[in-house]
Amino acid sequence: MVQLKKRLAARRRPIYAPPVAVSADMPDPDIYVVTSEGIRIPAHTKILASASTILEEIIERPKNDLSAIPEIPILGVPYGAVCAFLVLLRSSESSDEHIEMYGVHLLALSHVYSVEQLKMRCARGLAERLTVENVVDMIQLARLCHAPHLYLKCMKLLSKDFKSVEGTEGWKFLQEHDPNLELEILQFIDEEEQRKQRAKKGRESLKLYMDLSEAMDCLVHICTEGCTCVSPYNIDTDRNKGPCSNFSICHGIQLLLKHFGTCEKKVKGGCLRCVQTWQLFRLHSSICEQGDECKVPLCRQFKVTEERRRRRNDSRWRLLARKVISAKAISSLSSSLKRKRVEESMTKSAEK
Repeated sequence: MVQLKKRLAARRRPIYAPPVAVSADMPDPDIYVVTSEGIRIPAHTKILASASTILEEIIERPKNDLSAIPEIPILGVPYGAVCAFLVLLRSSESSDEHIEMYGVHLLALSHVYSVEQLKMRCARGLAERLTVENVVDMIQLARLCHAPHLYLKCMKLLSKDFKSVEGTEGWKFLQEHDPNLELEILQFIDEEEQRKQRAKKGRESLKLYMDLSEAMDCLVHICTEGCTCVSPYNIDTDRNKGPCSNFSICHGIQLLLKHFGTCEKKVKGGCLRCVQTWQLFRLHSSICEQGDECKVPLCRQFKVTEERRRRRNDSRWRLLARKVISAKAISSLSSSLKRKRVEESMTKSAEK
């Protein structure tokens, strides 16, 4: 806040831009804007009234001296900021020089006089110029001026680089004079960290379901076509020497199947690898739609068993099956999009 007060009180050189229109069709100025320095800036009531309802109300107030040209005081900001404000009231774009020199003042003025478009442009401009040193001042300004875009940008910078902000004079001033805002910032940082953790957990869960979906595809591939070392009884493995496209997962499943066929402990005996293979068979049967034509071992038997379990409301296993099906759909969609992009790029290169 200290830096904010200094910037608001500072007097900068005014930008040379006439506050009145220079067009020959424009009538003579019919009102004066008075600054804190006592300087009177000629302006036009129609431009001011059309840009701001607040200024329109001030203009329409009864005047004591009807013969004198009316005046509107705009105080508390430098002369150059008032000039820039009047220029921007009749302009659809703000230059970087305006924002760089008078961004804070322009945001305050546009908020006080309800010039929403200018307020949004100033907020975006200030958000692009956020630093560790000025972020505390800017978030206080954003709260005072009800600028949500600037406020959110400040919060994100505070959350990203909080350790650096803690050592600034602005943060120390905030701790002493505005504990409510300090608590608000700390709560946002805590919620942001929780959101990141939830997002990370969601990505990890999605990766797990994607891996299970690929494992299901590999299981069907092994049981129908065969792969390097495991294949159906009616297919010669010597003809399938080359690894498949997803061999890293496929090879692991082949090892599990080979172990499952020769293990003496099996599932009831407490063999962990056999339990994993058994769970793969069960998961496959939960999402399989081939019916009696399915070549995966125990698929039909598991379907009968799952029907009995469904009556006992085994919700956790059904949820896992739905997650795997969703992951498979996401994977198929992303693959189709990739193929489409490749085809479009090939088409463009062929046209060239």
